[in-house]
Amino acid sequence: MKRLLFLTILCLFFALSACTKPESGLHSTVAREKSPAPEFSVTSLESGAPLKLSALKGKVVLLNFWATWCPPCREEMPSMMKLNSAMAGKPFQMVAVSIDEGGKPDVESFFKSSGFNLPTYFDATGAASKAYGITGVPETFIIDKNGLLVKKVIGGLEWDSAEVQAFLNDLMK
Repeated sequence: MKRLLFLTILCLFFALSACTKPESGLHSTVAREKSPAPEFSVTSLESGAPLKLSALKGKVVLLNFWATWCPPCREEMPSMMKLNSAMAGKPFQMVAVSIDEGGKPDVESFFKSSGFNLPTYFDATGAASKAYGITGVPETFIIDKNGLLVKKVIGGLEWDSAEVQAFLNDLMK
């Protein structure tokens, strides 16, 4: 009886360890709060020029992943536009990265029909999305002026709220 119990426990142990995913390299490379933000390179909708995180050193960066087909993304856009205007002239950079598969034509059409407009970029290779481990949209990352990821926000937010602006202004000091 003891031998049967031992074999059962041993089989359960091996079955559970076979079903459990070991910590992979994916977990170690995904962006985490209070860690250096992963470098990224995205392409500007407006100019077609590349933008790298390292070029924004000294600025607080709001890195937002979004899509035109995403209702929460559309809902937060007016507040993001207001925030971007409120931060004009400060060491702040909004980087709204579209993950739309239709690329530039889809985003331009969306902006034209909606009246929205943000400093928009594309992640053509998907490398930025992977480096930040996004699981959906919208997902936003706040990066301080030293390149440290200080906050990850999953889902929409009222970006122009007094609390958010105070938080960002504190990071700029």
